[in-house]
Amino acid sequence: MNSKLWSDLVKEAFDKTLIVTKFFCALHLTTTYVFTPAYVFGPSMLPTFNISGDYVLAEKISTRLGKVGRNDIVLIRSPEDPRKIVTKRIVGVEGDDVRYSLNPERDDTFETIVVPKGHVWIEGDNKYMSRDSKNFGPVPYGMIQGRIFWKVSAFFDVYIYVSQVIRMFNVGCVFEISCLMALGCFLLTSACCHIFH
Repeated sequence: MNSKLWSDLVKEAFDKTLIVTKFFCALHLTTTYVFTPAYVFGPSMLPTFNISGDYVLAEKISTRLGKVGRNDIVLIRSPEDPRKIVTKRIVGVEGDDVRYSLNPERDDTFETIVVPKGHVWIEGDNKYMSRDSKNFGPVPYGMIQGRIFWKVSAFFDVYIYVSQVIRMFNVGCVFEISCLMALGCFLLTSACCHIFH
């Protein structure tokens, strides 16, 4: 009897460990090859993103297929410090003539550059507070880590509204707990993905 009980406990532990392992493998594959959550903060992408931070989702498939283009907002490895990932907007792709201001405070100091093959020209939306291609030139396409496709802050606003409606009608807390658990998983996943604009 004891050996059967022990055998059942080991089997149950193994089954649960296998489920958890599969979950983390799927999570790793998804965030490496499909999409990843990130927390972006800093002044260079004002007003698109808040200086105090926004949660975003970035997909990686377009990047791998070479489909990221003009006006896309991307996560990109910083040419100045490759350990950092920054958030910028693509202003020009290879072959484009890009006209940029040398001094954002003065409108009469412009230069033009042709973006070389295999490169992109990136800029922050806040031209007064951004270190971008105006400072370090065109960036190799291979440094792009993902294309931002969703600002998740809107999801939090929807959640707050839904939870207020649930409380107002006293429907119960099962849905609210489910939403909180989903948000918790998302925040936990993105906790390691802090991105500076």
